[in-house]
Amino acid sequence: MAAVYQALHRRVSSLACRLHSTYVRKMRYLNQLKEDDSLCRQAQTSGTFYLFHNLSPFLQKVGKKYLVPQLSAAETRQILEKLQEAEQWMEKSVLIGCSDEHRPHFALDLGALDKSVIEAELQGSFTDLRKALFVVDRKDSPLLASAQSLLRWHDSHQYCSKTGQPTEKNPAGSKRVCHASGVTYYPQVSPVVITLVSDGSRCLLARQPSFPPGMFTALSGFCDMGENVEEAVRREVAEEVGLEVESLRYSASQHWPFPSSSLMIACHALVGAQRAEISLDTLELEEARWFGLEEIVEGLKREPSSSKQDDGSFLPWFPPKQAIAHQLIREWLQQQTA
Repeated sequence: MAAVYQALHRRVSSLACRLHSTYVRKMRYLNQLKEDDSLCRQAQTSGTFYLFHNLSPFLQKVGKKYLVPQLSAAETRQILEKLQEAEQWMEKSVLIGCSDEHRPHFALDLGALDKSVIEAELQGSFTDLRKALFVVDRKDSPLLASAQSLLRWHDSHQYCSKTGQPTEKNPAGSKRVCHASGVTYYPQVSPVVITLVSDGSRCLLARQPSFPPGMFTALSGFCDMGENVEEAVRREVAEEVGLEVESLRYSASQHWPFPSSSLMIACHALVGAQRAEISLDTLELEEARWFGLEEIVEGLKREPSSSKQDDGSFLPWFPPKQAIAHQLIREWLQQQTA
């Protein structure tokens, strides 16, 4: 009987801990905001707002740092009232998270309003997201990326694909509904595999023509309909560099907002050293080559600004720390030096 009591006590204690977990309470609160329209509208009056203009986030430069300001609802409304647009614009915001204290965060795109007036009022600037992700604090990058993806999705899904009628956003921005057909649309992400190929002693990196000069990164590509991750990795490596993957392992994942909203699934893939001759797909890639240990070490130290040589060519450099490709390269390096 004592053993049964102790087991029951452990289960009750475990449940109580989970219910009192900051993370659990936060996730349940966010779900309430998504499902309860009146609660979400109320939260908009006390939450904080991240501003965008045509999908570019608002940043403020303080010294050498770029900050992502969180405006209170009152500050946001004050800006909008100067432009005589307060009520209709507040309703266009989308929920993107909340603090541990349950203060909700919203994103709001003011693309149709005068950008210069807002920038002058708030003493900052709207910055292209590709730049913003790599200059702001690392904790802010995921929030900006998810906010832009959600704002972009709403902008491109204003009409029902079945009826052609306008769709309506719920206050949280977690869905859109076509009242004519009853169809509900939810934001979606596209799975992308990103793979660092190795032959055991070298790793393979490639570049596309659109990349900044000198930048090399891991292979990547969208998953085809019906594929699992393993099949997508093997197909992409075969298509892009003509190599056959012998084994692979999962590393991590990362949301990436380009070109729209992607889930980057990062893997390490091994190919046979005796069958490692690259056959480049020139429709996809400009260059692909094997890098040895010393080249990787030097490339990780190199900044884009210091990669240009006197003859106009560029030394290889790799994606910055915020990119999951950088993590894959670091993991490979650690494995080689272990």
